[in-house]
Amino acid sequence: MRKSAFIALIAISILSTNCQVSQPEEPVSGTIQFTGIEFEMPEINKPVIPDNEVNIVDFGAKSGGQFLNSEAFEKAIAAVSEKGGGKVIIPAGIWLTGPIILKSNLELHAEAGALIIFSTNKDLYPVIETNFEGLNTFRCMSPIYGKNLENIAFTGSGVWDGSGDAWRYVKKSKLTESQWEKLVASGGIVNEREDGWYPSEQFRKGMLGSGDQNVRDDLKTKEDFEQIRDYLRPVMVSIQNSKRVMLDGPVFQNSPAWCLHPLLVEGLIVKNVTVRNPWYSQNGDGIDIESCKNVLVENCNFDVGDDAICIKSGKNKEGRDRGIPCENLVIRDNVVYHGHGGVTVGSEMSGGVKNMHVSNCTFMGTDVGLRFKSTRGRGGVVENIFISDVRMTNIPTFAISFNLYYGGKSVSEMMEAGGLESSEEMMPVTEETPQFKNISISDITLKGAMQAVLLQGLPEMNIENVELKNLLLEADKGFLVVDADNVTIENIELITEANQAFQIFNSKNISLNEINFHFKAENNIVVNGEKSDNIELVSKPGQNLEDFTQTGNEIKENAVIFK
Repeated sequence: MRKSAFIALIAISILSTNCQVSQPEEPVSGTIQFTGIEFEMPEINKPVIPDNEVNIVDFGAKSGGQFLNSEAFEKAIAAVSEKGGGKVIIPAGIWLTGPIILKSNLELHAEAGALIIFSTNKDLYPVIETNFEGLNTFRCMSPIYGKNLENIAFTGSGVWDGSGDAWRYVKKSKLTESQWEKLVASGGIVNEREDGWYPSEQFRKGMLGSGDQNVRDDLKTKEDFEQIRDYLRPVMVSIQNSKRVMLDGPVFQNSPAWCLHPLLVEGLIVKNVTVRNPWYSQNGDGIDIESCKNVLVENCNFDVGDDAICIKSGKNKEGRDRGIPCENLVIRDNVVYHGHGGVTVGSEMSGGVKNMHVSNCTFMGTDVGLRFKSTRGRGGVVENIFISDVRMTNIPTFAISFNLYYGGKSVSEMMEAGGLESSEEMMPVTEETPQFKNISISDITLKGAMQAVLLQGLPEMNIENVELKNLLLEADKGFLVVDADNVTIENIELITEANQAFQIFNSKNISLNEINFHFKAENNIVVNGEKSDNIELVSKPGQNLEDFTQTGNEIKENAVIFK
């Protein structure tokens, strides 16, 4: 690691540690019970950690960031494991290490002032069979890795740093000119168009092959993948097929790819955690909760380079074959400062998502606020989603977005490429058809967005049973509803300069009631599409929505009903 980068890393880490709000330590063991949730939310059992305790210093760990402490971590974990489990303490200091392999009944407690930095030596991260972006594949081992475990806890307010800058491709457009010049001078390779930087020639080679986004589908054997090791960026924390996992207190930052990836975990608690990635980090998600059951994400802060809080359940046929949904999720009292989405479902949701509660969250400057995404070929059902009391400011694109034409790009990138995709072509409904239904969104405050709401289903599978109520929305544009069925929009305060505040296309059983406009134009409400039917527009006293409504020539008689 270069000296300047090393000093900057220390400064950032110390700053993030000092800026944390001190949280009183709670007992690791016990249960969390829930009230006021819209579905039957089971209690979650915290990890049970035996009363044994060791310190990594007692096993030869040396602070300073120059000495590799992999062996000390391994010996400390082995020492408590031999006694049935316990707590491993990482004291204040800078601790360089290779990957840490978890064992059952283990608590890793990073004390205030502890900074654990993972080595940039990729030879320390063997290529293993794992899962990434919803697909089974080979990747480098994660800096923190565990599989088939019970009772895992990360506690304390220390910082875990994944040294992600050593792994990532960087787009020139994401940096200032001086930052770009500094990056190029550090080494690596610039592409032929001179708009992207690779960490190494091996990474460049890995990017050139065919693949499903970041997963190479043309390579078959482990040996094939080992030829492009540098390209196989791991998620920072990978915990798979495990029970009773808790992250309470630490900072996780600078991950090579996704930061936190619990996969097939039952009983997951993430609270009082800070997740930080550079805004330019490719696939720099905060937490990706995949095919997990009974989950709490509470009182956390996210400032990341991609989606912040992501809910997933596998991709396409592999996800459907796994057939394990993400279910029973409570996401509350969180803050997102930057990300492609504040709370996101998809796009890898082929196993389904059901029973999700989101409340009392704040999103500031996220590309999208509430982001739901899928596409034909995924399959899966997303249902019973309840969202309330969310505040958003300065959203560059959509505050609330349901997009069933997701193509692998961020919303900002899609807009730059010419806008959203759509199709009036009716495709056959099969197991590959995604479905979104039974969604309630209420008590939302929005101060600034390109567009307030996008509801975009498929012609053959409309988004259905959606309720939007008690919304105060200030945005450049209002609502766009496409291929939707049974949508209630009620008690809306809409502040926008756009003439077409509500655009409805090929949708049916739509109700607009208690709508307050701050402008007057003949085409505030526009209804188009020959499939549109039973569009009910209810005027407030002293208001006549018929004066503000325009219908297309293809709209059949009596499809729009004024009350």
